[in-house]
Amino acid sequence: MAQPLLALLSLSACVVGPNYHRPAAPTPATYKEIAGWSPANPSDAAERLDWWTAFGDPTLNDLENRVAISNQSVAAAAAAYEQARALVAQQRAALYPTVSLNPGAGASGVIGQPTAQSYTLGLGATWAPDLFGRVRREIESAKATAEVNADNLANVRLAAQTELALDYVQLRQLDEEKRILDATVAAYDRTLAISQNKYAVGVVAKSDVLTALAQLRSTQASDADLQQQRPRLEHAIAILVGVPPADLSLPPAPWTLAIPQIPPGVPSTLLQRRPDIAAAERTAAAASALIGVQVAAYYPNVTLTGSIGFSSAELGPLLSASNAVWSAAGSAAEALFDGGARHGAVAAARAYYDAQVANYRQTVLTAFGQVEDNLAAQRVLAGEQTFSMQARDAANAAETIARNQYDAGQVDYTTVVVAQATALADRTNELQVEASRLTAAVDLIAALGGGWRAPAR
Repeated sequence: MAQPLLALLSLSACVVGPNYHRPAAPTPATYKEIAGWSPANPSDAAERLDWWTAFGDPTLNDLENRVAISNQSVAAAAAAYEQARALVAQQRAALYPTVSLNPGAGASGVIGQPTAQSYTLGLGATWAPDLFGRVRREIESAKATAEVNADNLANVRLAAQTELALDYVQLRQLDEEKRILDATVAAYDRTLAISQNKYAVGVVAKSDVLTALAQLRSTQASDADLQQQRPRLEHAIAILVGVPPADLSLPPAPWTLAIPQIPPGVPSTLLQRRPDIAAAERTAAAASALIGVQVAAYYPNVTLTGSIGFSSAELGPLLSASNAVWSAAGSAAEALFDGGARHGAVAAARAYYDAQVANYRQTVLTAFGQVEDNLAAQRVLAGEQTFSMQARDAANAAETIARNQYDAGQVDYTTVVVAQATALADRTNELQVEASRLTAAVDLIAALGGGWRAPAR
């Protein structure tokens, strides 16, 4: 009996179906949009795991640290990963025999005659040796699927961290915009007072007062509108960190966010830096293993059973050697005709694999496109901010000159209104450009995969 068993064990080394190799992906030698732009301090970029610290805001750091702990979408993705790991263990158990303990007692007889009793105690085992690798391919697929869930967890975490950073930038932008409007309202209020004084002594017309009042009230309305926008962002941030909106308060703070310098690295490293790319590649690996599972259906299924134990009509001598019993059996099953079902299953598995390879390559292309978009945004916005700062400074100076000339009676009030409106627009525009640079920096870090790295596989 040993020789057939050894033969079965040697056959169990066979694994049918294709062995997986990582699909080739379209990877450029360099980024197109990197030309003409380079980071000033590559060492102080988003290479660290806690990439948000590059923005230099302690409140943002604290909020981001809470995402991985309390965000419910991250918690759900973590649970899905644990479930996938458990399924790998479940699949792996199919490689081993199932052993059972089978005690029993019974009685039988004919009415009116002595009863015959029986007692049994035995161990039974059933084993379906994985002769052609079906179970091992199922384990391979389940393991790759678990890795997909691990990558999805990283992707969900990165998405939540990115959304939080974007919301926080917008929140602080509103704080700074309100500071600008508050200062503007105060300046307009002073201008209105001057106009009223001039009108009272008959120096200017009533229209100057009305124009100054209209300008003040319009700016106050814009200021009030910011007050209804801000709570929405604060509530969104609370949900991202996993607390009810009523339990999180973010007081207004100065505009201190720094624009980090982000080295994009070599394009090929993006394949290891993006969790969604890793997930797509692992999905292709799982699909490849499923081809082997379907190919294994062409081969026979072998089942071995055996038992050893004791059987006796009396309980006392049950465990004596004379009552020992054993049995062994083997069976095989092979489908001779299935109307093409197995062929169809293999063809479907191959087509599914081809689809996952295409999805992987599309994910890679999309990732490169996102990096290129944000590299271009970084370059263009850096130049735009230089111009917007110059425009802001010039408009502020023009506003001061126009106001002084009006106070001296050298220009009419229309000149002041135009200068003030231009200065406010340029101050707001410069802030928006800086906020756009911060947003593009967050998007670029996310497009590069944050601080995540694919584990060795």
